[in-house]
Amino acid sequence: MLMIPLCLFWLAGCAGQESEPETADAVPDQAQVIAEEVMEAMGGRDNWDATRYIRFSFFGFRTHYWDKHDGRHRLSWTDRESGQSHVILMNLNTGEGQAFVDGSEVTDMEAQNQSLERARGAWINDTYWLLMPYKLQDPGVDLAYDGEEVVDGTVYDKLHLSFNEVGNTPGDEYWAYINRETRLMDKWVYLLQLREGQDERSRGEWKWNDWRSHGDILLSAERERMDGQKRSHEDLAVLEFVDDRVFTSPDPVSPEMVRERTGQPGPGASESSGASESTGVPSATTQPAEGSE
Repeated sequence: MLMIPLCLFWLAGCAGQESEPETADAVPDQAQVIAEEVMEAMGGRDNWDATRYIRFSFFGFRTHYWDKHDGRHRLSWTDRESGQSHVILMNLNTGEGQAFVDGSEVTDMEAQNQSLERARGAWINDTYWLLMPYKLQDPGVDLAYDGEEVVDGTVYDKLHLSFNEVGNTPGDEYWAYINRETRLMDKWVYLLQLREGQDERSRGEWKWNDWRSHGDILLSAERERMDGQKRSHEDLAVLEFVDDRVFTSPDPVSPEMVRERTGQPGPGASESSGASESTGVPSATTQPAEGSE
């Protein structure tokens, strides 16, 4: 398929041009340049790649421990109706794992597979609500610059994200509002693909507040809807050490089994603060879920 341009170059040479043709420098894709600036503002790609363990409680409903390097994952919650405690231990890379209810392993294979599928869905959904700015350049993401917008005197560069047949809901779209001064994402707007039984696509608009230093990267814990309603990812931390038992045993995680990582605060970030763990309804979805069902 390269024959036409190659032939054109060959014909140009045959026309008697003695000097090398001038080649214009490739114009960098503006969206990709901004995405790199966002990554740098959050700590840089090297620090992100080196970050291994992340812990957080998704809006206080369910708690994640994630080994980003090896794919190990622990999901736990307490059913607010039955009071039963649920723990799912799995490897996200292999799909293998175990599900436990009140400390006893689920032995029915169909029920266990459903639990593992739910855990993966919760991980996809919840980590996107926490880490989306780190995923602007993921494989399968079509990233485009969508112009600038001024909101309350602040200039934003808007990035539009669509998906090239990847993920569970490839018809979703997102707009990331990148603060031109700080290069952090201050807000996202999403438009979800049409779901079964819906007449129109769901739209959401949330601010990303409270950017703080966790280890060597920045993370935003607070989400604020445009009506002022706020929700936060609790117990958020980048961990330096996690005992293997966290990923192999359904027993509660004790303080001595983990150790937080301290790093250099990023630009404009405040020191990290923790919060107590809280669990709730196991609403594991594969789309942006604002909380429990």
